[in-house]
Amino acid sequence: MNNKTRTPLFHVAKRAALPWYKSWAIRAAAIILALLLCALITTFVTGEDPISVYVSIWKGSFGSKRKIWVLLQNIAMLLCVSLAVTPAFRMRCWNLGAEGQALIGGLASAACMICLRDTLPNWAVIVCMIVFSALAGAIWGGIPAFFKAKWNTNETLFTLMMNYVATQLVAYYCVVWESPKGSGQIGIINPNTQIGWFPTIGSSKYLLNVIIVAVICVAMYIYLNYSKHGYEIAVVGESERTARYVGIKVDRVIIRTMLLSGAICGIAGLLLVGSTNHTLTPNIVAGRGFTAVMVSWLAKFNPVWMILTSFLLVFLERGAGEIATNFGLNQSFGDILTGVILFFIIGSEFFINYQIKFSHSAGKEEK
Repeated sequence: MNNKTRTPLFHVAKRAALPWYKSWAIRAAAIILALLLCALITTFVTGEDPISVYVSIWKGSFGSKRKIWVLLQNIAMLLCVSLAVTPAFRMRCWNLGAEGQALIGGLASAACMICLRDTLPNWAVIVCMIVFSALAGAIWGGIPAFFKAKWNTNETLFTLMMNYVATQLVAYYCVVWESPKGSGQIGIINPNTQIGWFPTIGSSKYLLNVIIVAVICVAMYIYLNYSKHGYEIAVVGESERTARYVGIKVDRVIIRTMLLSGAICGIAGLLLVGSTNHTLTPNIVAGRGFTAVMVSWLAKFNPVWMILTSFLLVFLERGAGEIATNFGLNQSFGDILTGVILFFIIGSEFFINYQIKFSHSAGKEEK
């Protein structure tokens, strides 16, 4: 009687760490393949020249000085929220509540601008905005952290639910502070006195935001890689059991890290209200809290690489809008091209971390 043992044609194996240039070569190849596929989709679906479409994508971000500044502002805001969630993610504490934490920070800023405008000078109002926005975001991040540390609740669900609470709170105060009455919107806060408005540096109102986020990025890189707290975050992320064995107080690290995460989200809300929009709406964060998850993950929780991933996502988003405008196409078509490119970029991570090994023979027989 013959027993036939078949070996698989191929198997997936964990790859050793690649040099950085090989990793980026794989990512670059993925982007080139994605652009080729997008060109085919554009040609067959719309009949448009794909080169013209790509030129429009480029002009969507770099077509004018104003578009460049808007690009930098959007990158800065997305990067700020991404930096906020990164310490928690490194600790394997999945903070999906950045949207709500930024909203609460924005709500605190708007409250200071409205409630303190007749009692304090402008500089004092701005100081209060900074303090209370960071504090509000920290509290919003600290609540699920406390329950996680004490009773091991699921921080993913907890932080998600906190987003909805924050959204409804903002919607409520938009009615309380509505202007004009009956509009259901706050409108521009202090348009005449500009109390609580951040100062403008140079000719662009976005430059201050870019500088602040750049400072946060450098500080976060140093904090995560060269501080004792950053080391403890990394150890807890690798193994809570090991962290406790070496004397790290895991509960304290969880609460401290989520407080920091929420505080930086609160600063993002502060910049949106006090420096960019000068108003507050329930959708002012515009989904950045969820997009930040992708930015942080693609950058492998490295603040420096987050600059590139934030640029890529914002660049594609603005390019999609430009396509819809210039070619009279539905916004969804631009989103399709964006989705294809992101699919290839995310898929390239598989080939960076794993390799496919083919067997020398498809099978062999034993007697």
